[in-house]
Amino acid sequence: MKVSDILRVKGNTLFTVTPDQPLADAVTTMATHDIGSLVVMDHGNLVGMLTFREVILAIVKNGGQVGATTISGVMDSHPLTCSPDTEIDEVRRMMLGRHARYMPVLNERTLMGVISFYDVAKTVVEAQDFENRMLKAYIRDWPVEEGAPGNTAVPGA
Repeated sequence: MKVSDILRVKGNTLFTVTPDQPLADAVTTMATHDIGSLVVMDHGNLVGMLTFREVILAIVKNGGQVGATTISGVMDSHPLTCSPDTEIDEVRRMMLGRHARYMPVLNERTLMGVISFYDVAKTVVEAQDFENRMLKAYIRDWPVEEGAPGNTAVPGA
């Protein structure tokens, strides 16, 4: 399974900000749309990622206030990225390794979407559930051989 499979189901709504915007604007956008991350774009290029983690750290550092902080001062300027062709297992390893909850998806330099760890986990669980159902159906329909151990049929009875 690939990242493109997640994006196909998830849709293509994207929320972006610029590095020079006030952090307060980003917090309002995140709260209004109930999202945990924003992609930071500058002149069409991905330059960072802002998640609730960076927001909370900035607020704590600023004595509980958002203040006049700009996004560039708190964003992750080296976010993990993947492509639509990246395998889900690889994304899972990357996200676990960096404790990343969100990952921008780039096709070359074009932003295609953002996937979350929740999206990845949901996809893995759904794939495992499907595989379990198929295996159970296969076992249930297993042909019984005459004379095989566990076969209680008595020949000629």
